[in-house]
Amino acid sequence: MSQIMRGSLLSLSAALLLLLPWFNGLAEGEVKKGFKDCLRFFYNKKLPTGLGGDYSDLREYQPICQRYKNDWRFASLYHKKSRTPLFSAYIMSPGEGGRPDDPWMYEPRLANPKSSWEMQPFQTPVPKDVIESQAVLDDYKNSGFTRGHLAPSSHQNTKEDKEATFTLTNIVPQKEESNSGPWKTWEEKVRKSFKNYCKGEMYVITGVIPYESNTPLINGRVAVPEYIWSAYCCPKYASKLPEEEQKFFPAYGAVGRNDPNSNDKIVKKTENYHGYEVREMPLENLESVLKKRMNRKGDGVNLFDSKCPKPKKP
Repeated sequence: MSQIMRGSLLSLSAALLLLLPWFNGLAEGEVKKGFKDCLRFFYNKKLPTGLGGDYSDLREYQPICQRYKNDWRFASLYHKKSRTPLFSAYIMSPGEGGRPDDPWMYEPRLANPKSSWEMQPFQTPVPKDVIESQAVLDDYKNSGFTRGHLAPSSHQNTKEDKEATFTLTNIVPQKEESNSGPWKTWEEKVRKSFKNYCKGEMYVITGVIPYESNTPLINGRVAVPEYIWSAYCCPKYASKLPEEEQKFFPAYGAVGRNDPNSNDKIVKKTENYHGYEVREMPLENLESVLKKRMNRKGDGVNLFDSKCPKPKKP
């Protein structure tokens, strides 16, 4: 190779290295742009960082401002290949009423970028482009898994808010023993903490930890998560908390097992829950768990801006 050609290649490589941070920044900006209509569901309108290190890649992920009956209800980051969300983010606002009976829905824009963002009930038969682009109801039939909400209806306010959570872009395959057992107990605990002690908005992010390898698929299409995690941020809370509640504010989190055969490194298995235990932990501990499993080479995980700081004393 001539000296001139070698010099040209070195110059080109150097130029590309200089451009890489700009490209990465552009991708992250595109994700934020994708959430521009629903940034209010994130504390201080700041997105979580460090979850996998590459979720700014729009070829792999799709930000979704979940829209239903002409209003934004919550936010999800959808992983196209696994056909499940990486996380859903919402503001806790539990209202009266139970589980709605309205039909399950899908995201038209995943199937056709020119479609509306308004979620729609599944049609019969389901259009081919919908089947190719996302999970459908048939994927869950006889799968051995329930449709597990990341943003649960019990944490939503109005009838319409609750109905909006029944979109498969907010759903992951979850074992019944987890969904109706320890994980449901955790969701109810967060709901009670909000009602009893939170004096402002509570921001919640719930997501998944994928398997490190050999990911199980239902119907050969939809990835099963090994764990489900959740964290909340309540920066304004009761000034006089009971002693037993003080560790839970302003932020706390949990990781739940979705596989009874997983090892004990993240959540220890006990005889009481048969492998579907939920481990509650401080926010920093949860972020550490997520970093080790999802972003080993990155700068760390930050679920809430400034770690959801405690209120300043007057």
